[in-house]
Amino acid sequence: MKIGYFLSCEEYGPAELIYQAKAAEAAGFESLWISDHFHPWTDAQGNSPFVWSVIGAISQVTSLPITTAVTCPTIRIHPAIIAQAAATSALLTEGKFILGLGSGEALNEHITGSRWPDTKVRLEMLEESIEVMRELWTGEFVDHHGPHYTVENARLYTLPDAPPPVYVSGFGPRASRLAGRVADGFVTVAPDEDSIKVFRDAGGEGKPVHGGLKACWGPDKSACVSIARESWPNESLEGEMVQTLSSPKHFEQAGSLVTDEMTAESVACGPDLDTHIAAFKPFADAGFDVMHVQQIGARHQECDIDGFFEFYRDTVLPRVRELS
Repeated sequence: MKIGYFLSCEEYGPAELIYQAKAAEAAGFESLWISDHFHPWTDAQGNSPFVWSVIGAISQVTSLPITTAVTCPTIRIHPAIIAQAAATSALLTEGKFILGLGSGEALNEHITGSRWPDTKVRLEMLEESIEVMRELWTGEFVDHHGPHYTVENARLYTLPDAPPPVYVSGFGPRASRLAGRVADGFVTVAPDEDSIKVFRDAGGEGKPVHGGLKACWGPDKSACVSIARESWPNESLEGEMVQTLSSPKHFEQAGSLVTDEMTAESVACGPDLDTHIAAFKPFADAGFDVMHVQQIGARHQECDIDGFFEFYRDTVLPRVRELS
């Protein structure tokens, strides 16, 4: 199992993300995930830089593969524009860009005033958007008149030698089946063996499975738990509310129900090596190919980002790679 680093556009500004990307490569991480949000989940996270600008900058300071985790190409931004952004990113990364896609959250997608569809419709839109993007990556003029999208007489002139791989995020059987049928890989943040089986049975056999988790490293576990709960209460939230709540304020209200005990169960907190190794083990057991870990609270003195990278370089990465 390979280990990458998860860049959080919800918690860090562009300069901080670029610094973390360089530090991750120096520490021995093998790839990068980067989130694509218009809003942070909560005001405490406090950021939401435009991911495509950040990817361009990161591509010039590291050689690591970069995956969006994940982009929603259905409402906020038309898939033709995402196709152009992904093609340019693939060129800048010399073919090491992966377009991770998902059906999105109301938190980010409602901002244009468009209706927030139900899950079935969102997955239909996602599948059609992938069709549109792959048509455009051929370099031919495209006319597309589908149930959700129109593209008229459009051609992408700046293209990589090969189109970027498309990975699809899945949190249930319908999305997992869609990923197996149309995607080049699978993205999920839960070690759910059932979802992976659905993905593989639907056509994903032999395709990569990528996952992500969060950590809050620091010398004082109780301080780390408190910072993780205040910064990322949404990490302990489950169910459809994650897709349907429409503002950071709503997530803060839901997050007020999250306790320190819940946070300690969902986030690897503190300096104990075994705690961090244990967070990866369910993913290794479920057969994940690549895992990405995000450091929460790096702007807090208690959660120094350089200390995190040193800890993972010297102790965690060698042990985690032994799990698979």
